[in-house]
Amino acid sequence: MTRTMLTGNAAAAWGARLAEVDYVPSFPITPQTEILETLAGWSQLGEIPARVVLMDSEHSMLAAAATAAATGVRVFTATSSQGFLYGFEMLYAIAGLRLPLVLVNVSRALAHPITLEPDHNDVLSARDTGFLQFHAETSQEVLDSILMAYRLAEHEKILLPAIVNLDGFYLSFTREAVEVPALEETRRFLPAFDPTFPLLSNREPVAMGAAVLDPSLYSYFKHQMHNAAENVLTIYPKIAGEFAETFGRRHGIIEEFMLDDADYVIVMTNSFASMGKAEIKRLRQKGKKIGLARLRMIRPFPHEELQRVLRGRKGVAVVDQNISVGKGGILFGEIASALYPLADRPPVLLSFIGGLGGRRFRPGEFDGMLASMENPTESAAETARPHLLFTGEECRQVGRFFAIARGSDNTAHGSTRSPRAANFIRACAPSPMRSRLDRAVRFAPAAAAN
Repeated sequence: MTRTMLTGNAAAAWGARLAEVDYVPSFPITPQTEILETLAGWSQLGEIPARVVLMDSEHSMLAAAATAAATGVRVFTATSSQGFLYGFEMLYAIAGLRLPLVLVNVSRALAHPITLEPDHNDVLSARDTGFLQFHAETSQEVLDSILMAYRLAEHEKILLPAIVNLDGFYLSFTREAVEVPALEETRRFLPAFDPTFPLLSNREPVAMGAAVLDPSLYSYFKHQMHNAAENVLTIYPKIAGEFAETFGRRHGIIEEFMLDDADYVIVMTNSFASMGKAEIKRLRQKGKKIGLARLRMIRPFPHEELQRVLRGRKGVAVVDQNISVGKGGILFGEIASALYPLADRPPVLLSFIGGLGGRRFRPGEFDGMLASMENPTESAAETARPHLLFTGEECRQVGRFFAIARGSDNTAHGSTRSPRAANFIRACAPSPMRSRLDRAVRFAPAAAAN
């Protein structure tokens, strides 16, 4: 095992290399490109046996991935954001054909407006496709998750494709210390792929992708996929145990950070949880009984594990780095659904939207979320609404941008007198929750969470 500095993207490439993948169809998109460039370089130098093929689009890339996987070879590919959506049609086909490939998504917020920074609307749009989903916080976890994803995807009781997600820029281009195992170690954990039934075989030809016109058959196949996904929840602990024995690192379905005696819990995913952990440590130093639960597995959704972690707490705040327009946070609804049947469910469950377009958390916003859990003053209807982590000063800044765009008087001095700017600022009018968050930010310690 070698310890070296790797970006999140480089760690993803190493995960594919150690998995000894056979075929890598590719198409570049920022911030994913480094993964495929690295694999293509290794392939050219003869360091890996995989064929790395540049396609004409993400749709073609995923179609090629599906076809190759159907022949019984181990397939890897990667994409991001708009490219993820361009190939989206193929995701349902790949899952429906039960092809156990691994796709890395480097999260980037979706247009419009266009940005290169991360949030999770791209990857969570695929939550109903049949792909398993694992979300990584660190470069080490990216590499490890790829190896574990292949073990799960290729298991005879699962046979579903998997997505490993990492945040663009914030993790994809950040170098961290990563333990890269030797190939011999990896082979003990992840043997060569032995397909249960390759579809494209001239010895046993089958009809692939045939139409199913009987609704009973269609229902049967979809339910089979659902059952296979649920099998992950019972098979995962065994595979995680084998991984820990082989490599000395254990990855649970949910990471429990300072939760032993926590009355209040923040729920997050992916690498922005690192900022949350720094804030949890700071609040602990102030004597606050608060912890953080980080979801590593999004599909299948770990209802029972989540119930175990959150039941009996005084309050839970879910921080979604996504937004379902007209609904709110995607994970908040799923977590609320999981907790609802419990007699001892947390009496306070709050929804916060943060990190959209890569927005960093402000110092003190976690103080505000904790205060909202400790002293909920809103009505039940107001409590259930999503609260955008967006300060009054940010509202005023956006108003100034509107004023400049409208060419209103005195824009050089930051005037906000244009009608659109004024309307926007009214939309940011104070509410009890907004006031509490703003107050927490205003009186926050000078040091920001990194």
